[in-house]
Amino acid sequence: MEHASVGKRHYGMDWLRIGAFGLLIFYHIGMFFVPWGWHVKSSPVEQWVTIPMLFTNGWRLALLFLVSGYASAAILAKNPSIAGFVRSRSARLLVPLAFGMALVVAPQPWVELMGKHGYPHGFGHFWLHDYFRFGTLEGLVLPTWQHLWFVAYLWPYSLALAVLAALPLRIRELAARAFSATFRHPLLLVGLPIGWILLRSLLFWPGVSDTHALFDDLPAHWIFFAAFLFGFALRRGRTVLETMERAWPWALALGLASYALFAALEWRYPGDTPAPVGLITVFIVARAVNAWCMIVALVGMAGRFLDRDHPARATLNEAIFPFYIIHQTIIVLVGWMCLRAGLSNATSFVVIVLTTIGGCWLFYAIGRAIPGVRLLIGLKGWRRPA
Repeated sequence: MEHASVGKRHYGMDWLRIGAFGLLIFYHIGMFFVPWGWHVKSSPVEQWVTIPMLFTNGWRLALLFLVSGYASAAILAKNPSIAGFVRSRSARLLVPLAFGMALVVAPQPWVELMGKHGYPHGFGHFWLHDYFRFGTLEGLVLPTWQHLWFVAYLWPYSLALAVLAALPLRIRELAARAFSATFRHPLLLVGLPIGWILLRSLLFWPGVSDTHALFDDLPAHWIFFAAFLFGFALRRGRTVLETMERAWPWALALGLASYALFAALEWRYPGDTPAPVGLITVFIVARAVNAWCMIVALVGMAGRFLDRDHPARATLNEAIFPFYIIHQTIIVLVGWMCLRAGLSNATSFVVIVLTTIGGCWLFYAIGRAIPGVRLLIGLKGWRRPA
């Protein structure tokens, strides 16, 4: 990802992207153990795991969209035309999305149907006869994109960038100056996005969850598209980056303090335990503060401490998207096998972590070496570069 002001790659954003995807993978491992609904659950579930899971719950996805917006700005700057940018993003997003929906994620609803609804058939029968029904089976929409909804959202967001890039230069420069002038002030940098989050949570869509179904998910777009646009603008907003790099200590302190507050409330009123209305509002506000302050802190620390290259960076930066494509299917399948084998939760955790890491590397190593398959797993080029 290129640095806005000096024309060099911003390695800190690369490391942040790698870390954000890695965190998402471990978050999905945690989903096997917590009481929250998921495709397959451990037995017993672990209530205490919700406390560390909540720490990243409010900002992990918004951070991914912000970093993706920054990367998209760098890609757009390299393309000679807007049409070239659209072709590039469509190939890098829609091809792996179609491949993932057709093959990679199919085992996930199969496991869910077996575990929750007693589906009697093997995977082959499911894939041939039930998966491509373009309807529902026991309430599950099939076929599905499951965790690949993130890729499905990035594509229309990228098209929106192409529209913005087609605006007259005067308007684009005015918008860039307004962004820098506004968010270079620490109080506005923190306060405005927190207010934006609270509009979603308290005023416009209180109690409404994200659907990840694209067309009926306006509350999610309110957060994720805004984060994507912020990341896009951040590439040219060097003064805003500098503010984030200076603000990271107190942003981190606010993020941790707000997490301690709503984690304590979750511990006192776990799960669906009724809580006073006033405390619910405190929980929502504290969660919003945590969500944005942690993003400010992480972006600031990435610029302050991680804007340097390393021999492993290029490989990890390339590998992390194929990791993302395959990881949840591995977790669901291995979790299901651990459950059937009667393994303890501690043993299951170790097994799932090791097999997920190994399986992701194998998926990437094989896919990157095979001409054509590279495109299916989200890598650039028909053949591996020399």
